[in-house]
Amino acid sequence: MTKPRVVIVGAGFAGYHAAKTLNRLAGKRAEIVLLNTTDYFLYLPLLPEVAAGVVEPTRISVPLAGTLNGVRVVIGEADRVDLQNRWVGYRSQEGDQGQLAYDRLVLSVGSVNKLLPIPGVTEYAHGFRGLPEALFLHDHVVRQIELAELTDDPAEQRARTTFVVVGAGYTGTEVAAHGQLFTDRLLAQRPHLKVRPRWMLLDVAPRVLPELGQRMSTTADRVLRRRGVDVRMGTSVSEATPDGVMLTDGEYVPTCSLVWCVGVRPDPFVAELGLRTERGRLVVDEYLNVPGHPEVFACGDAAAVPDPTRPGQVCAMTAQHAQRQGKLAARNIAASYGQGVRKPYKHHELGWVVDLGGKDAAANPLNVPLSGLPAKTVTRGYHLLAMPGNRARVGADWLLDASTPRPAVQLGLVPANAVPLESESPEVVRRG
Repeated sequence: MTKPRVVIVGAGFAGYHAAKTLNRLAGKRAEIVLLNTTDYFLYLPLLPEVAAGVVEPTRISVPLAGTLNGVRVVIGEADRVDLQNRWVGYRSQEGDQGQLAYDRLVLSVGSVNKLLPIPGVTEYAHGFRGLPEALFLHDHVVRQIELAELTDDPAEQRARTTFVVVGAGYTGTEVAAHGQLFTDRLLAQRPHLKVRPRWMLLDVAPRVLPELGQRMSTTADRVLRRRGVDVRMGTSVSEATPDGVMLTDGEYVPTCSLVWCVGVRPDPFVAELGLRTERGRLVVDEYLNVPGHPEVFACGDAAAVPDPTRPGQVCAMTAQHAQRQGKLAARNIAASYGQGVRKPYKHHELGWVVDLGGKDAAANPLNVPLSGLPAKTVTRGYHLLAMPGNRARVGADWLLDASTPRPAVQLGLVPANAVPLESESPEVVRRG
């Protein structure tokens, strides 16, 4: 008898844990196929540390082969789903077309950089959603500091040493916090450069980390300002140019660096499926099923999963939700074959952690507010527990960074044109 095939599209937090959980529950009774654009699971929360040179990029790139034994991994980008005939079309890395028939389908394609209709942003800003973008930002920052040291023009020095981050959410706050420490270290290695690098953090929200609690927001704001980060709430960019940005308050800031961290939007692939969506996310019921298609499940950032703690609303786009939903999708698929009972999505907040670089962090495990070293300990412990692999290597990088000088060179592996802001696949480098 032929085994039923479960195809999982996307290996982010939702897809990876769906594959891992389903393999444990029904690995011998079903063929599990994971379709993804890369051969690794990316642990996104540590991307700011990659950009700042704290952690090597391979540390947060957990290989799918070896950590998902029993799961067939197909490297390619999904470009079509035939819901009537039950197959997924994809394009391989070499450009060849392929198809994967399925009995059950899990759509966990995740999200991409959120765009806003601001002149010049798509041309001159760079996002921060994938590993190529983090590698580009690391090289870009080092390059700007090196070029600033070479010029005798004070205006050019100031522009090259000014870094503007738009979006004071989780990602943008960490990028600015790590960035200021990183450029201060670069400055210490260059005695001929007399201008201290300046990081600006902008957001239209009234406070840093607006989606988190007031205490975490206050802690992060205090740490950023103490380090010299120019935090401006209620302010954003109204226009970007090759030489700088115009702010909404009328000030023009000369800069060569615009980092876009205003949030994420569902992968545009979702809109092409012909299924009902809510704000770009696939509508699903509390069991993660797509209405009208009991064989199709969706989870993570691509799915509008009803939030039982907020009636009438859907779950936020967070790694915690994605991971839990991926596991539940696997259990409900197993239940659809008679193994167990399907269950609705429920969750309890475990708290949040924000790494601010150095010895600083903000955390509220189980709603207990922490800052300083206690928060740092909880934050790093949480990341190590949440990572599905490479824990020892990440821990070793943290230890080395705390005890040895941080090397900072630009390898030039990711050029600017390879990581455009308007990209449907920020996890891969654009060719040509």
